[in-house]
Amino acid sequence: MMDKLYSALVIFAGSVLLGFAFNMLLLPHEILSGGITGIAMIFSLMTPVNAGIWLFVLNIPILIIGWMKLGKMFIFNSIYSVVVTSVSMLYIPVMKVTEDALLSSVFGGVLVGVGVGFIIRSYGSTGGFDVVGLLLTMKRDIPLGFLVFVLNSLVVFVSGFIFTWELAMYTMASIYITGLVVDRIHTRHIKLGLMVVTNKGEAVKKQLLENLYRGITVTDGEGAYSGNKVKVLYSVISRYELAYVRPLIKAVDPDAFVSISETMEVMGNFRKDENFKKTPEMNGQL
Repeated sequence: MMDKLYSALVIFAGSVLLGFAFNMLLLPHEILSGGITGIAMIFSLMTPVNAGIWLFVLNIPILIIGWMKLGKMFIFNSIYSVVVTSVSMLYIPVMKVTEDALLSSVFGGVLVGVGVGFIIRSYGSTGGFDVVGLLLTMKRDIPLGFLVFVLNSLVVFVSGFIFTWELAMYTMASIYITGLVVDRIHTRHIKLGLMVVTNKGEAVKKQLLENLYRGITVTDGEGAYSGNKVKVLYSVISRYELAYVRPLIKAVDPDAFVSISETMEVMGNFRKDENFKKTPEMNGQL
């Protein structure tokens, strides 16, 4: 219950931050965000209808697709985020914090990236291309921020034709910065190689198998200096899982030697969803 409340608060704060960034930094300079939000901004600049209303309307078909592919809880959180963002854009005034368009594009991109990153980490999205990007990252280990940046580049060309190419370049800079920030916060695509050297191999293995839901390769080892027989456990985990792997190992064997390194590429049956049920052959490791 507390986890759900915490996630709801994070999504709320992230969505309000998006509304602030859009209305106070980007829209006043006609600098757009990416994807559906950018399209909503274009419509709002060309019509008297507020961007928040356009944002909600344009997200409806995408959220319906996400409901079928990504699960009810995810889409519920996404709808919650879209509604909060839309309402915040209705009540936060559209005004310039600074007259410098470059500063607005940079800091607007950073704030949007922070908001989107934490919303996604809380199992939600801002709708639009975030949903499309997450559907694609389920199939491929592509950084989400980079993928969304590629998809959102279409908005840049549209804004260039409708407004000016100078503003389009500001929009590109803002979207690029947003993508970088999202990838710093949403690190699910990063895989880590975990190696544990311990003299309590069976106990450590049991704890990891019960809580980690990853396959583990176990080999025999020997300390070169002490000559003691040890077990060497190896697995590949996601960046998210590292937070609860550390205390698990420490609780069983505080003296275990643990090596964690970033993995460039993973081949084989690596499960990308951390919330799957265990199978007899997990991750291709027995």
